[in-house]
Amino acid sequence: MRLLIKNANIITPYDVLHNFELAVENNKVKYITPSGILNEKEFNEIIDAEENYLSPGFIDIHTHANSGYDTMDATFEAVDAMARLHLKNGVTGFLATTMTASTEETEKAIKNVSSYISQQKEKHGTLVTSGYTPSEVLGLYLEGPYFSMAKKGAQSPEYLKKPDINELASFIKLSGNTVKVVALAPELPSAMEVISHLRNQGITVSAGHTDASYDMAQKAFDHGVTQVTHVFNGMKSFTHREPGIPGAALTDERVYCEMICDGIHLHPGTMKLVVKAKGNDRIILISDSMMAAGLSDGEYTLGGQKVIVKGDEARLSDGTLAGSTLTLNKAIYNMVRMVGVSLPDAVRMATLNPARAIGLDRNKGSIEIGKDADLVIFDEKLNILNVIKSYTLS
Repeated sequence: MRLLIKNANIITPYDVLHNFELAVENNKVKYITPSGILNEKEFNEIIDAEENYLSPGFIDIHTHANSGYDTMDATFEAVDAMARLHLKNGVTGFLATTMTASTEETEKAIKNVSSYISQQKEKHGTLVTSGYTPSEVLGLYLEGPYFSMAKKGAQSPEYLKKPDINELASFIKLSGNTVKVVALAPELPSAMEVISHLRNQGITVSAGHTDASYDMAQKAFDHGVTQVTHVFNGMKSFTHREPGIPGAALTDERVYCEMICDGIHLHPGTMKLVVKAKGNDRIILISDSMMAAGLSDGEYTLGGQKVIVKGDEARLSDGTLAGSTLTLNKAIYNMVRMVGVSLPDAVRMATLNPARAIGLDRNKGSIEIGKDADLVIFDEKLNILNVIKSYTLS
């Protein structure tokens, strides 16, 4: 199939190409040219972007749930419903994210996601231009159970434990090697050994729900931690005498910082601080969404715990924040509106940066010739107008 998208303002990693057109062939980006250059008669389908923005599909590497379903439900229906809402919000790929739970529950969730990914591979070679299709599950993000009790947040305390290489090996095997990220607290016993082991397997290790000091965080980065889970949330607080893991993450160029940009988890001034410290290449916008995303206020659950959602805030009964109702298109808009980041830079934080963090940037994350045609058309307010999804085995 040959697809032409014309009259688009194309967002590249560093700029906006105004009034350009893009051609797709064999599910890949084939040409990027000023409008009017390509012969429309050579294409099977033409989409007129009408001078709206064309960007790479968004990639949400940390998202638990939405539309009333959760990764931990461990059903095809749950993952499929989540994937469909993601695509409506411009997310063409995501990591299904687990929560701290019993070993049995975690294994069921992992096995279910692995099965879903296997079924999606049957779509290989197809290009969907209507947006009526699920987003692609790119793998698994294991958030827990290897966390600090002091910084557990909304993670279930009953199942917290120290990192276990053998258990992780079992999880990874059960996943069919689809685990992309493992979050853990690096100060726990055996954590350094586990970090090195995971990195040797090409799995991204993120420091999360951790009470690690600045020095401990530096040690973890030296061992292979390259990411921190929702920076400033679920971690030791920054002070001028003990910067903690936030201070270490903000000053180490090797480390990506996940950021929940809903204006609730982080004050806009804090978001600006992260941008000043990390620049545009080491920030990853995430939703950390729970099942209320896409739904109205009310009572929900997360990790088996009751969550009250009111005015976009999701909290446990004790007031602890419990994920978010954020969508990634809104996160990008918030970065532009609240922080003053340019649109190309904000889009980069939700596309190329997450793709690089999990090793998928060879085929995804930016509009470049030869890359997968995962594309989103949106307006000035990040309202999603159309999504083009390419199913191509990388």
